[in-house]
Amino acid sequence: MVKHKHYRPPGKKKEGNAARYITRSQAVKQLQVSLPLFRKLCILKGVFPREPKKKVKGNHHTYYHLKDVSFIQHEPLLERLREIRAYERKVKKADAKKNRDRANLLRQRRPTYRLDKIILQRYPNFIDALRDLDDCLTMVHLFAALPAIEERIEVKRIHNCRRLSHEWQAYISRTHKLRKVFVSVKGIYYQAEVKGQKVTWLTPHPLQQVLTEDIDFNIMLNFLEFYEALLAFVNCHLYRSINVKYPPILDPRLEALAADLYALSRYFDANSRSAVLDPQASSLSGSGNVESQQIGDSVSESELRLAQLQHQLPSNEPGALMHLVKDVAGEEEEDDDTRECKKLFKDMKFFLNREVYRESLLFVVPAFGGTVSWEGDGAPFEENDESITHQIVDRPMHGRQTLAREYVQPQWVYDCINARIILPTGGYLAGRDPPPHLSPFVDNEAEGYVPDYAETIKQWKTAGRSEVLPLPGVGKEDLEDPQKLLAEGVIDRAKAKEAVEKKKKMMALERQYHDELNKEVHGVPHSSSVSNIDNHISGKETEDKEEFDDDSELAKLSLSRRKRGKLEAAEKGIKRKKDHIDVIRERKRKLKESQKSKEG
Repeated sequence: MVKHKHYRPPGKKKEGNAARYITRSQAVKQLQVSLPLFRKLCILKGVFPREPKKKVKGNHHTYYHLKDVSFIQHEPLLERLREIRAYERKVKKADAKKNRDRANLLRQRRPTYRLDKIILQRYPNFIDALRDLDDCLTMVHLFAALPAIEERIEVKRIHNCRRLSHEWQAYISRTHKLRKVFVSVKGIYYQAEVKGQKVTWLTPHPLQQVLTEDIDFNIMLNFLEFYEALLAFVNCHLYRSINVKYPPILDPRLEALAADLYALSRYFDANSRSAVLDPQASSLSGSGNVESQQIGDSVSESELRLAQLQHQLPSNEPGALMHLVKDVAGEEEEDDDTRECKKLFKDMKFFLNREVYRESLLFVVPAFGGTVSWEGDGAPFEENDESITHQIVDRPMHGRQTLAREYVQPQWVYDCINARIILPTGGYLAGRDPPPHLSPFVDNEAEGYVPDYAETIKQWKTAGRSEVLPLPGVGKEDLEDPQKLLAEGVIDRAKAKEAVEKKKKMMALERQYHDELNKEVHGVPHSSSVSNIDNHISGKETEDKEEFDDDSELAKLSLSRRKRGKLEAAEKGIKRKKDHIDVIRERKRKLKESQKSKEG
């Protein structure tokens, strides 16, 4: 029996990529929504375009998976957005008929929606939300620094972003979870470690932001809407994990003075005292959901409790308000990094001059155990306080200076944080050019180039340690092993290589000494020159290198074309990195020569 070729009539069910992927216009037509609404739903639900292997409709189309589109189609929020769109038509109709009373009434009763269920769908576990928090924090901190513009960015969105960002910073500062800080041209990078997850975000510099016309704010505001809800849930979970009520009730006087971080620090300290006085009131509730009813009921109780505690906490008492190192009942156990960061600026009091970026240092200094104040209303202590140890300035000091304190630039604080030691203040004094600000996010050993100041900091850290003593059961000869000393951080890689070469040479000399003793016993002439050992070692290294090159060429020929291409691309990347390091070293050499010529 002859089998005929399978023929599918036109209009029947499709197969392959044609059945699995549809274009954006087809998805909009299937969902019966407008293109801006489709973009908003994709942002909220986390749906993104796909790249099929074979693009059936052509390369100029955007493709979505059919399951993602059906996932949006069955979302209850879609029907809610359709109702809101129909309601907006009623408002426009009332405005067109010049019925202002009805239009205002409709605007007051405008329907809303919540993103609670969507956040729970996208992040079933709290750790999943922390892993996806980098872009969220960067976007929220960006809008917190933007100016409010009519018909683009509302004032309440800016205030909400500032509130959420300050709540996050207050928690990181209170629990001492900050790990790295780097000031770059783009802004200030921060990295914190929360629940074992590293969270990195970028905050803009405190400059006047200029908004251009080529930015699509509708897309950014859609992302911001989701990120605001996500960060509010994360802050609520983190605050309740340390027995602090959420949302916080702040002192209105400090809020009016733009001292939100200081007000939050007072709120933390007030809650810590209330937890000691009434442990049952600060216990965690069984459900983790954030209900607006429960928050509304607890607001009056929180206000009453805070008002009672305000009389116990003086407004200018720095030890109880800004020095946030007290233990809170129910707080999770601290790890080694947290204990180290907690004691870095211990027993140090900082005062910020008015030209210094206040918000960054108010966030950073308490996170590492220090006490900080500033010039202005609402500050915990004044500039004439004799217990101040460091004054942060960013311009030359021409007035009267106090001998009992150090006048340093803000970079000293950030460099101390990244090095985890108190650096000497000689290079950071007011009016001097500070040392290079090194990035803590760069692995110098992996890059192949270690800056001079990084070597200096490493020497200071090594000198600050006590003498390396052998552990029980470990001999002194184990500490002389260069590989172990390198792993312990006692010596750097260059010194370790020199130690390995010296050890090889000594072993070869010892071997030659034993061979010559045997030859003397048997009456055979021998040569006792050390140059033979050097030639033997260098010849052996050359032979090993040639054998390695031959083996690598043979291995490369045996690879497939695809793997060979990947290997060649990796080799090109290594060579490019090496050339970049050579250029840096050449610039460094020329700079030193020019400095010597100027001095001469």
